[in-house]
Amino acid sequence: MTGREEILKRAFAALEQEPRVGLHRRPLEVAVNESVVTVTGEVDDVAAKKLALELVGAVPGVSAIVDRLRVIPAEPMEDGDIRDHIFDTLAQEQAFDDYTVTGTARGTPASVREAPRTTMGTIEIDVADGVATLNGQVGSLSHKRLAGVLAWWVPGSRDVVNGLEVVPPMEDNDDEVVDAVRLALEKDPFVNASQIRVRCRDYVVTLDGEVPRKNEKEMAEADAWYVFRVNRVVNNIIVAE
Repeated sequence: MTGREEILKRAFAALEQEPRVGLHRRPLEVAVNESVVTVTGEVDDVAAKKLALELVGAVPGVSAIVDRLRVIPAEPMEDGDIRDHIFDTLAQEQAFDDYTVTGTARGTPASVREAPRTTMGTIEIDVADGVATLNGQVGSLSHKRLAGVLAWWVPGSRDVVNGLEVVPPMEDNDDEVVDAVRLALEKDPFVNASQIRVRCRDYVVTLDGEVPRKNEKEMAEADAWYVFRVNRVVNNIIVAE
């Protein structure tokens, strides 16, 4: 068996063992070019997407992954509508009051919100085939992560590519991730963040606490998955009887 065939065999074996990926329900395409693996297809949610990429990336012999996985949108939307929703959300978010926010259509600015005071940076939004790309500069890792979460919250988003540059550069760590997850939970109107405890180790987030409804537990977990660089979420939240 060649190296390519061995990588394919192990990749599919790993994907089949993870029920959240749902390989039999939603088949994925895996292609190998030397040691670079391309994963293509649709998955149910961002958890399935990140888990699939993690599993394939852990296969011996894989040096890099080309991510072409897309999340099935909660609500089908045109690219322009997705862009406008993200633009409106970021422009209205208090954390970004000192940022210039732009939304582009085929590279041409379609919407611009100039910062009313001193500009901390610029967030540029572009959407193509349901994939929202964020570029520009922000002043902190928490702002980079919050912008990504808000983009994911738009029902039509199929993927979010967070290319925002943090200026000046900051060292990332688990505490930064905890702060970002807490902020996402606090911003989510359907989650009572005060009932949830957040821990993180090596970019694996653990959620503890008690909530009154199952859907609140699920939404809290989704919020954690949306955070940039979170590799896995352990949801220990208890649903009150």
